[in-house]
Amino acid sequence: MSLKDETMSYLHQAYDLSLQWITSAAAWSQFGLLIAASLAAYYLHKKINPVIEKLLSPSDENTGIFAHGLRFGLLFLPLLLPLLAYTFTAMGEQITRSVFGSGAVIAFGKRLFILLAVRILVRDIIYSPFLKVLGKYILLPLTAIYALGLFGPTASLLANTSIAVGNIKFSLLAIARGVIFGGVIFWLGRWSNDRGAEYIRAQKEMRIPTRELATKAFELLIFGGCFLLLMNILGLNLSALAFIGGAVGVGLGFGLQKIAANFISGIILLLEGQATVGDYVELDGGQQGTIVKMLSRATILETFDGKWVVVPNEDFITTRIINWSDAGSGNRYEVNFSVSYDADINKIPAIIEKAVASHPGVLKKPEGPDCELRGFGDSGIDFGVEFWVEGIDDGKNKYCSQVLFLIWNALKDNNIEIPYPHRVIEIKGNLPTT
Repeated sequence: MSLKDETMSYLHQAYDLSLQWITSAAAWSQFGLLIAASLAAYYLHKKINPVIEKLLSPSDENTGIFAHGLRFGLLFLPLLLPLLAYTFTAMGEQITRSVFGSGAVIAFGKRLFILLAVRILVRDIIYSPFLKVLGKYILLPLTAIYALGLFGPTASLLANTSIAVGNIKFSLLAIARGVIFGGVIFWLGRWSNDRGAEYIRAQKEMRIPTRELATKAFELLIFGGCFLLLMNILGLNLSALAFIGGAVGVGLGFGLQKIAANFISGIILLLEGQATVGDYVELDGGQQGTIVKMLSRATILETFDGKWVVVPNEDFITTRIINWSDAGSGNRYEVNFSVSYDADINKIPAIIEKAVASHPGVLKKPEGPDCELRGFGDSGIDFGVEFWVEGIDDGKNKYCSQVLFLIWNALKDNNIEIPYPHRVIEIKGNLPTT
């Protein structure tokens, strides 16, 4: 049968069905029950919707994982009306089938409520751009076909049309099912992973490396489960995917070996804890920054000027890295200054050490400020003062600059001159006369 003949056949069936519905008392009874079910659903929705919204709405300051779950559940509240209508319509269908022996009209209405629920889901609830496109161009058309009662022939056509990939054959129906369910499953997996990561990172009693490692393990568990669930939905035998493992192995041997090395290096970093989120590190190439993210492939540093530097995890294992924030230990800094040759240098250490010790960030342990004579310069006597602070001298903590201010003020208060270059020019002989 040609496509034209098949289309005309469906149109004739639709005409005969419409005529039968118009002239049938059972059909009009089903229309009445459909309207009654819709009105009952609307009335009940108006009554219980505010109550459910009030019960499930957590306070704004509540940021726990349970509160996130409640807020996620509230996203689906717009589906309450079509689901109530579907429930009441299903009850009406049972009545009409027991009384009249048929329920085609009310069954059609029930499918329309499913179409309405899917439309609300795509339009108002799904916020992921990918899932919106998926729902708009795949899920909604399939639901409309189901509502018209043509899902059986369409599913049969899609099931009989297959695409071969190697030794595996995929039907168009399996592909459509995989795209729809895969999108939903991985969307839910991403949401669950984000909430789980927030909960794990909120456990302050755990060490930061332990939290990051637990976060990565949770992510692998979530998406590994999503993949296995999707394979089960598609009806694929995982043993048939053995050739993919071989392809991946070949890829690792050639182009993916760096990715594998970075992934394993990231796991080693998290296990050893030699660098973690919040640490200030200096790379072998001279780049410095605070670790803000540790990803599977790379670690992200934020520099003083707000730039993000993506560093492969392998660099933290194979090159030298200076960690200025290791376990919150103190750091020693040094600033240099000079005084005039006319000053009494024996008084300088006590004056400077007292001034530097007055800084609230300077530590007394492992040792207090230490002022040392460094040499005799061309213009003045050179000194240096060493001091310990808890933290690093960065864009936020300007220890060296503040200590230099303290030195300047202390020398001025004690009338000690800070020298500047002098040059003495000696002219031999008489000055020229004009």
